[in-house]
Amino acid sequence: MKSTLSHLARLYAALPQRRMLDFPATNAEHSRLASFSLEPSMLVANPENYAGLTYPWTRAINPEPGVPQQVAEGVYWVRFPMPMGLDHINIWLLEDGDGWVVVDTCLDLPRSREIWETLFSGFLSGKRITRVICTHMHPDHVGLAGWLTERFDCQLLMTREEYLMCRSLVSDTGKPAPEVAIRYFKAAGYSEEQIDNYRRAFGGFGRAVYRLPDSFHRLKDRETLTIGGRYWQVIVGSGHSPEHACLYCPALKLLISGDQVLPRITPNVSVFPTEPDSDPLQEWLQSCARIRELLPEDLLVLPAHEAPFYGLHVRLTQLIETHKKELNQLYDHLSAPKRVVDCFPALFKREITEHHLSLATGETIAHLNCLRRRRQIDFNTDDAGVRWYFQLPESIAFD
Repeated sequence: MKSTLSHLARLYAALPQRRMLDFPATNAEHSRLASFSLEPSMLVANPENYAGLTYPWTRAINPEPGVPQQVAEGVYWVRFPMPMGLDHINIWLLEDGDGWVVVDTCLDLPRSREIWETLFSGFLSGKRITRVICTHMHPDHVGLAGWLTERFDCQLLMTREEYLMCRSLVSDTGKPAPEVAIRYFKAAGYSEEQIDNYRRAFGGFGRAVYRLPDSFHRLKDRETLTIGGRYWQVIVGSGHSPEHACLYCPALKLLISGDQVLPRITPNVSVFPTEPDSDPLQEWLQSCARIRELLPEDLLVLPAHEAPFYGLHVRLTQLIETHKKELNQLYDHLSAPKRVVDCFPALFKREITEHHLSLATGETIAHLNCLRRRRQIDFNTDDAGVRWYFQLPESIAFD
């Protein structure tokens, strides 16, 4: 199955069962955390070329959790573990005069806080956090933003849509699933058992997110920030999330890409019950093309997951072409009417289990909505409220 599902599906499926997330460090891990030096670990150059990209420290590099790695002057990489299939997030620390700017924060988990505490008493000792920047609203990125800003009495920087959408989703924690969401999944072809599973899982988004501050500094597309005496520009994309912020530093030739550009994973692009007729896939395709046009090719890309790499334009082109191929596959699959759940084989290489069902549904509807906006397909709704999608006879394959 396409790797796009492994990211958020494993994350949000785990969230309702908080005990699954509270994974304390072992005694050995505590010893390693306690022994971290004030100096960062130095990365040894070992370039690897793979699938059109170049990884300066190989694509398999797996830094010790919580140990800072210097990737450029004043820029440090810290990997935080997470208890799921995608088992880490990359956090970026930027020197900022007498303080530090933090980019993304990890889930609000005891182990994550332990790593932060070790950093505060070690590598970050003597300097305060001056700003917290979150690339987007997903819990692995924003989970500890409120905790950090509260502790250091500093500002949270996010785009407006990400901040407001995060607060909205967190407010659903503990609430019952709304009827509009039940109709949405019934229309997709869910069984009663699957609907019941969704009801039980609903409201898990905020379980690993510390309460956000009541105010924030709004990031805007093409806005410039000064960090450590250098110019950083905000580059906004959408599709994976509504208003995702990347950070581009021309002087260092770096792009902190968040989830907008990842080296192997295709970020999830989904439609949700709150906006069932949206077309995030078209937004995603346009964002990838726009970023490819705006930014130079020779940047070191610092992604939120997996390893830093060179080959920004190549990777953006791969992402665009992957979705174009999937749109054509889905169009061909609809030569006879099908429900959303019948369309999974056109997009995913392996069987969709209950664990991935919700996000597979969202991603499939994103592709269907894109084709429908292009007037290549349409749907009829049967007496049970289920939508059946079909090709329009005058349409042609997506190009």
